[in-house]
Amino acid sequence: QVSLVEHGGGSVETGGSLRLSCSASGNQFTSYYMGWFRRAPGKEREFVAGISWNGGRDYYADSVKGRFTISRDNAKNSVYLQMDSLKPADTAVYFCNAASCPELEYPGLYEYPYWGQGTQVTVSS
Repeated sequence: QVSLVEHGGGSVETGGSLRLSCSASGNQFTSYYMGWFRRAPGKEREFVAGISWNGGRDYYADSVKGRFTISRDNAKNSVYLQMDSLKPADTAVYFCNAASCPELEYPGLYEYPYWGQGTQVTVSS
């Protein structure tokens, strides 16, 4: 079992940056593959990024590749999402997720069992 809490959402203008963080409670954080999803108003949930247990492999949705960076600090039981060059299309509630395995072959297709409560990101034009 793991509990996830996101922080760092807010409002920025187009081209701005935000850094989201997610703190995980529980033991053996390195046993979990970590990901970020988002849900925009009126749209389906969308995979954003994922990272393996030691940070050695990361994956990104095409829509954020080159602008967003996922990282993790296992000593702090935390995962981060650095978001740069933000666009209005990035406006959504962002969720931190955990999978009970250290690696995933298709992180965008996996049904993550653990979710945070979400944090709102709003990008104005």
